[in-house]
Amino acid sequence: MKRFLALLTLLLAAPLAAQQSLPPAPYAYNQLEDPALEAEAIKLMETLRCLKCQSQSIADSDAPMAGDMRHQVRTRIAAGEDPEAIRAWLVERYGDYVSYAPTVSSTTWPLFAGPLLLIVIALLIFRKRLVRRKEPEA
Repeated sequence: MKRFLALLTLLLAAPLAAQQSLPPAPYAYNQLEDPALEAEAIKLMETLRCLKCQSQSIADSDAPMAGDMRHQVRTRIAAGEDPEAIRAWLVERYGDYVSYAPTVSSTTWPLFAGPLLLIVIALLIFRKRLVRRKEPEA
């Protein structure tokens, strides 16, 4: 029985041994030699969302995918590409979700119109209830 439990424990622990190690801290490696270009790259990376972490920018994330995206940003900045062109390329490649500053388009307009529509509906309901209260009873 003890051997069975030991074997079961090893089998359950096996996935832990298969996990990859964390990459180095986001700013610790592959920085651009020019401080101005690195600052420009960091500024852009802070406005791009990590697709795996979802609550972090690619500048803060330790996910391998974020590391790849940071590398792409730095490579393109070093090549002289405009940050907005890099953002457009990443949005085209990964979708609107990658940018913390979404634009209104044919696919995202409901996200901008939805809250406004809900506010209008709430105001109409609120107004209707107030008008009913003020009516004199006969």
